[in-house]
Amino acid sequence: MSDSVLTFDVADRIATITFTRPDKLNAINDATMAALGEAVDQVRARDDVAGAILTGAGRAFVAGADIAELRRKSAVEAHALSRRGQAIFRHIELLGKPVIAAVNGFALGGGCELAMACHVRVASEHAKFGQPEVKLGILPGYGGTQRLPRLVGTGRALQLLLTGETIDAAEALRIGLVNAVVPAAELLAATRAMLLQMLANGPLAVAHCIDAVQRGAELPLDEALALEAAEFGLLAASADMHEGTAAFLEKRPPRFTGR
Repeated sequence: MSDSVLTFDVADRIATITFTRPDKLNAINDATMAALGEAVDQVRARDDVAGAILTGAGRAFVAGADIAELRRKSAVEAHALSRRGQAIFRHIELLGKPVIAAVNGFALGGGCELAMACHVRVASEHAKFGQPEVKLGILPGYGGTQRLPRLVGTGRALQLLLTGETIDAAEALRIGLVNAVVPAAELLAATRAMLLQMLANGPLAVAHCIDAVQRGAELPLDEALALEAAEFGLLAASADMHEGTAAFLEKRPPRFTGR
């Protein structure tokens, strides 16, 4: 992982992944995407990491792709680039550990797509969102045409995709693109507080909730309900379920072990 494009810091079981190309508004180039993939693998593998925050240094969260690099790609290379980014973003989405985007500034193009791949989005009051790819003669390549309508509805998604317009944090909150908007100075603290609230719960339950929502969204309702019931049954056999219910009845904090 290259510290020149992002940093990976761990404290209190939270990995904070910070994009560090502020002079390029943290635009995603090949090196950044590779480093992000390595960071996601670390979040998945490390026992001392229970969740993650993604954020950016400077004025941007991630302001899309590196256009100078992108315009040199052939059709074959562009297809491969899209599939590689889609795979990494999907890994984030399917992590059994919660990932929150702390959107500090511009989240445009691939940056908006990255935020949407996170489980929750908390925005600074100064954040801006958009999918401006049509202005370059292309379309989103990292899942924007699929995740945006799932979050905000088809009509609003098509408006944003076809106009390429940029919206502010208040509008993003109104349409359901982000979960919360906070003052810029409080962004990381508010995001950490939300993530710590999640991490206080049973880790197996959190992982299965993520799995049921993400996989269930792709299934017909009856199949999705069957998936939920199967995961409910699996958790009922866990030590964490017995600890959680015992702690509730004994009026004490639970001591979850992830088993």
